[in-house]
Amino acid sequence: MTRVVHVPYAVEQDEDGAWCASAQIRPGVGAVGDGPTPEAAVADLREALEVLIAEVGPPDELTLTLDVA
Repeated sequence: MTRVVHVPYAVEQDEDGAWCASAQIRPGVGAVGDGPTPEAAVADLREALEVLIAEVGPPDELTLTLDVA
């Protein structure tokens, strides 16, 4: 079975120039990825999230439809 899971994430560059991507799938449960570029950090995060979700299950999701001005 395939399921699409939407996980918000943040990407930051540290003082040494390395990039770090982080995401939380529920309170106290998250993953990080790092790399020399933002894209590499997100790719590393994706791999970490795949392992984490396989271990603890996917996060609960709520879908909203909003009118945005």
